[in-house]
Amino acid sequence: MMLYELGEVVAERQMNAFAEDGGCTQVVVKIGKPQPDTLGAGQDWYCPHQILGLGREGVEATFGVDSLQAFLLGVHRLQLELAKRAQDASVRLDWLGQPDLGLKVDPEVHKLIPPSAGGMGT
Repeated sequence: MMLYELGEVVAERQMNAFAEDGGCTQVVVKIGKPQPDTLGAGQDWYCPHQILGLGREGVEATFGVDSLQAFLLGVHRLQLELAKRAQDASVRLDWLGQPDLGLKVDPEVHKLIPPSAGGMGT
């Protein structure tokens, strides 16, 4: 298993993990700045990320053909990994009561933002 360094953190989220007995702990997700994959054969990128407070805490990475794809795939992987770890630990994760911990973007959310707020409303 390859070990990665988190490097410069470009995004971070803190959430609560609620246990069945009522206990609450904090879980932190950190995403590092995407980097060129110098070990690969092509010109791919990787995005390091880390979950703290819910099982193993090593830095892992996702890969993409450019920095944006690596970042987006990292966010998607974090969503899946958080769900799995929460199930394994018998905890319920919460971030502001948002479904999917606010990690999944709903393409229809722009319809909820008034045009005067600078959003992309129709």
